[in-house]
Amino acid sequence: MTNRLLDLTREKPLLADGAMGTMLHARGVAFDKCFDELNLTQPAAVGEIHRAYIEAGAQLIVTNSFGANRYKLSQHGLEKKVGEINAAGVAIARRVIDAAVGAGSRLPLLIAGDVGPLGVRLAPFGRVKPEQAYAAFHEQIAALVEAGADAILVETVSDLYEITEAVRAAKAIGTVPVIASMTFTRDDRTLLGDNPSKVGAELAKLGADFHNAISVDQVVAKA
Repeated sequence: MTNRLLDLTREKPLLADGAMGTMLHARGVAFDKCFDELNLTQPAAVGEIHRAYIEAGAQLIVTNSFGANRYKLSQHGLEKKVGEINAAGVAIARRVIDAAVGAGSRLPLLIAGDVGPLGVRLAPFGRVKPEQAYAAFHEQIAALVEAGADAILVETVSDLYEITEAVRAAKAIGTVPVIASMTFTRDDRTLLGDNPSKVGAELAKLGADFHNAISVDQVVAKA
């Protein structure tokens, strides 16, 4: 795959931005609100956070779409706005990047479409079937890619079954790199007992270009 992100990371590491929800909460948004909906209702607030990260030196800007899948959005009656919310998240990031470039920024600035856990349990431990999880991830990722994301970031997933469906969906779309990260407990296992070596091997089987255990509580793979 020829892609600007992959080309840049072969030259040197890229600095990504940080938390979005924490920053929105610090600006007065309650934790029981739908942060993703702010792409539609308060785009300026989201843009200000992107701008602050760029000014701090971030090059990979992550969209405000961590929970913008049909399952999590349904908790706020927004499940029919998956495409709109994700597209708006990319558009906000793009506007801020364009403004930074126009103001003279010389750093390469790229957008990662953020995809978090579905917020439901997958079979055999829950009621959601793998094909349903795949469909939900595909819906969100397709919206992010169509809107112009340079990469997809699947993050903070604790279930290997779930991240498998997310990466499969992203690979099926197949036009941008995928960064997939999992969280581990203090005993270096996922909540279902998988260790980093198994996770890395499974992500590689899904087509990862490279993977690396970067700490005891996170494994990153890029595809």
